[in-house]
Amino acid sequence: MKEILRNYLQTARDVVVWKLDGLSEYDVRRPLVRSGTNLLGIVKHLTFVELGYFGPVFGRPMGQPNLWFEDGVEDNADLFVRADETRETIIGNYRNACETSDATIEALELDTAGTVPWWGDQPVNLHHVLVHVIAETFRHAGHADLAREIVDGSIGYMEDDSNVPEHDIEWWETYRDRVESEASQATN
Repeated sequence: MKEILRNYLQTARDVVVWKLDGLSEYDVRRPLVRSGTNLLGIVKHLTFVELGYFGPVFGRPMGQPNLWFEDGVEDNADLFVRADETRETIIGNYRNACETSDATIEALELDTAGTVPWWGDQPVNLHHVLVHVIAETFRHAGHADLAREIVDGSIGYMEDDSNVPEHDIEWWETYRDRVESEASQATN
């Protein structure tokens, strides 16, 4: 069971990082919607998700700082990337956090108890936390899917398994127009 859960988590992690491939520095950083969501910011945020849930929740050190627990940090500092932070550093920090999280997952049994202070000290176990972080990571992978489509029209699940029918741009434009037409007709 634990290995299945860890594999799902790894798949979501891989998708989020893959969505950055081939994009310019500007395109991985720029805000794509009113909330400021951006591709590299998603990776940065997920770094702190990993560091938060698989570290202090189980009393384990994570080996790098977590903005969630630092005093005086501005709101949403974990969701955008400053100009002086490199893509390589952000991705490297994420991969390091994931490796450390994997060590926690490997070391503990699924029924190992922990406490999530930001949930009001709610008691949890590793199984609960793993499911939560999988859901959180896939949620942000969905954001990354849409963000990447906004940037350059790319869609798909993974580089070697798109899970999307292969059609040319003309087919997709016709399909989108049909969806728009159906939506318009439904409102009349």
